[in-house]
Amino acid sequence: MVKKVLKFGGTSVGTIDRIRHVANIIKKEQLQGNKVIAIVSAMAGKTNELISLSNEISNEFNKREFDVLLSTGEQVTCALLSGALIKLNIKAKSFLNWQIPILTDGEHTNARIVNINVENINEYLGNNGVAIIPGFQGISKNLDITTIGRGGSDATAVAVAKIFNADTCEIYTDVDGVYSTDPNKIPVAKKIDKISYDEMLELSSLGAKVMQSSAVQTAMMYNIPLEVKSTFTERKGTKIFSQENIDYSKSVTGVAYSKDDAKITITGVKDRPGVAANIFEPLSKGQINVDMVIQNISSDLKTTDITFTVKRNDVLKTKKILKDYSKIEYKEIIHNEKVAKVSIVGAGMVSTPGVTYKMFRALSDEGINILAISTSEIKLSVIIEESNTLKAIKKLHTVFDLD
Repeated sequence: MVKKVLKFGGTSVGTIDRIRHVANIIKKEQLQGNKVIAIVSAMAGKTNELISLSNEISNEFNKREFDVLLSTGEQVTCALLSGALIKLNIKAKSFLNWQIPILTDGEHTNARIVNINVENINEYLGNNGVAIIPGFQGISKNLDITTIGRGGSDATAVAVAKIFNADTCEIYTDVDGVYSTDPNKIPVAKKIDKISYDEMLELSSLGAKVMQSSAVQTAMMYNIPLEVKSTFTERKGTKIFSQENIDYSKSVTGVAYSKDDAKITITGVKDRPGVAANIFEPLSKGQINVDMVIQNISSDLKTTDITFTVKRNDVLKTKKILKDYSKIEYKEIIHNEKVAKVSIVGAGMVSTPGVTYKMFRALSDEGINILAISTSEIKLSVIIEESNTLKAIKKLHTVFDLD
């Protein structure tokens, strides 16, 4: 007998027919003798509907009440799926976050799971029941409902798998695994059969939307095997393993991209020790996440231009913080929101020479100018003009033999 955590995303439970289909998947697992805990997202589009309702009330809707509102989406799915299983003569029950409870720490809309009470659910599983749990939410020490960020149902599933000592954690979605790039944009993208936590973490943090990056990170920390698979087909999915399963034979595993970045350049900064710290200290205090950084020193060595990237929705806040901070002397602040980040990821990059040259040459051959660069052991990212995104990922996908 195997204890399984099955997580179903919003598209998997987007209609009543799809919820019935998910119920049949769970029934099949239970009939095979497995103990099943199902984690569910809100039905596709429901969270956005709830956000729109809150915006009609106020653009500064109270964060506590915002969490109460958004958590209802997953609770609806819990009840509907439990009802569908009962209709199939399967013993099933929804357990809401406060009934378990799922204990969280941190701010509203961005909390994290710290513990889960296992007693009641384990007893229910032992009596041949299926437990249905809402993803994305928990309850604070003050008994307030909290949410753990968009896409947080993945994080819930991994936390449940860890705390309940599950044998496997399966992430059901609308694609049949992790692909070498976005198959909607590049039809020749290949499904990856096996991928390391490290590679998956890089891909998910760089824009691949199959799994939430914090969930991959948690799975990596606690060595929880993951599998991403389709709700709608019976094809094998993508297995995500620990580092010893990395395939070093291929230099690049996938190409990722994101279009939510912006480039900011501060020109004519007086060049002296501590100038970079003076720029990035107030941004850190303002909770601005800075990614790529480039510094160009003038020929007279007296001034410098500093370029960095932030998320697009942080541009105005970033500029205001810099303008209000008196320790920085500069000529002007320039920003460009029409940029995209394109990245190649692969464990084999560690031992394969020439990958950087090959990427830069490929982009040059397409007439694509690189605006910023960031590297790690298994990742190389560049900022380019947004209009060149599709051309860039097509070329890189071909150059690194991923078609």
